Amino acid sequence: MRRIGILFFAAVPVAVAAVVYFLIPSESAQSPAESTVASEQQAALQEAKSRAEQDRASDDELIASLPKGLAAPAKKELAQQLVSSAESSTVDWRRTYGYIEDLGDGQGYTAGIIGFCTGTHDLLDLVENYTEDHPDNGLARYLPALRKVDGTDSHEGLDPGFTKAWKAESRVAAFREAQDAERDRVYFDPAVRLAKLDGLGTLGQFVYYDAMVFHGAGIDADGFYVLRERALRKADSPSEGGAETAYLDAFLDVRRAAMRAKRPDTDTTRIDTAQRRFLNNGNLRLNTPLVWQVYGETYKVP
Repeated sequence: MRRIGILFFAAVPVAVAAVVYFLIPSESAQSPAESTVASEQQAALQEAKSRAEQDRASDDELIASLPKGLAAPAKKELAQQLVSSAESSTVDWRRTYGYIEDLGDGQGYTAGIIGFCTGTHDLLDLVENYTEDHPDNGLARYLPALRKVDGTDSHEGLDPGFTKAWKAESRVAAFREAQDAERDRVYFDPAVRLAKLDGLGTLGQFVYYDAMVFHGAGIDADGFYVLRERALRKADSPSEGGAETAYLDAFLDVRRAAMRAKRPDTDTTRIDTAQRRFLNNGNLRLNTPLVWQVYGETYKVP
């Protein structure tokens, strides 16, 4: 999935999001004056991040007082089954640790349980973090190439051996655990945390998680945080006094529109015949049994 060069924001609470949206420069080539502005913007971003981290203790107290929701083991398993049905066309998500292919979407190789990509930094982060603890792993020799192709769809330095090495390493328990940890650190934990701060229940927490997986934990034009800002302009979140159903309906509308704006032929069934169906049925706790369709396939969890 797309997460280009801005992953550190995924771990920052929502207080940063609205500030960041207006501070990111729009051009990479800068004049001296623009460079000065960029430096000031970076300082402002750091201040916003620091303020958010200072508030984190009180946020943690609030979250600790709430039901586990999607973080409960059974619900977390269900969340991964739902995501996997859309990402890998199976609810048996543990079979996908060794998955790897180039989907022709401009993001290089897509791999593993959450669609880590060689072109979008998260796969590089995964291998770097894994190599710190396991320096002799079978993917470590590809780190120079992964750094070089990051941000592109290139396979330079990766072919022909990288896909074979990925599949082999996926049979190592430590690498499977590393994929789980990176999924939680970058996507699951920030999404659930923010959803709880927005006053959302289990379904809303999953809606945020799936959106963060698909759109990336970023702040670009259709990144997760920007989509959330758009939704908040359409409806108040429950923490702001709004109705949960109305807010989630607005968020799904915004997300679907963003998917179609990017690619008009994009299949949106992960929203239309899954999340929207759960919402219309009033299943805000994401209770099982569940039946949903993605890409024309029907899935069931008893």
